[in-house]
Amino acid sequence: QVQLVESGGGLVQAGGSLRLSCVASGRTFSTYARGWFRQAPGKEREFVAAISWNGGSTVYADSVKGRFTISRDNAKNTVYLQMNSLTPEDAAVYYCAKGEPTWYRAAEAPRSYDYWGQGTQVLVSS
Repeated sequence: QVQLVESGGGLVQAGGSLRLSCVASGRTFSTYARGWFRQAPGKEREFVAAISWNGGSTVYADSVKGRFTISRDNAKNTVYLQMNSLTPEDAAVYYCAKGEPTWYRAAEAPRSYDYWGQGTQVLVSS
């Protein structure tokens, strides 16, 4: 069993930054990919970024490329999402997820992830 707990959300002004964290508990955290998704009110959950088990491969949604950075620290069982130059369109609940072994075949699809956190709210004021 894997449990994921996100933190770091909050209210920030447009143009500001936030860093989200996702701590995992359970076995073999370091051997699985991790992803970040987000869901705004009335919208479907959308892919944000993903990182391979050793950090050697990352994938980003076009909407966040150049502004967001995903990273991980396997010694701390933690994956991060550094978010810069935030806009009101980035406001959403952000979810951390654990990738299935074949996550890379469809990194942007929620079906490629099997465990999810409860989410952390990000609000961006204009």
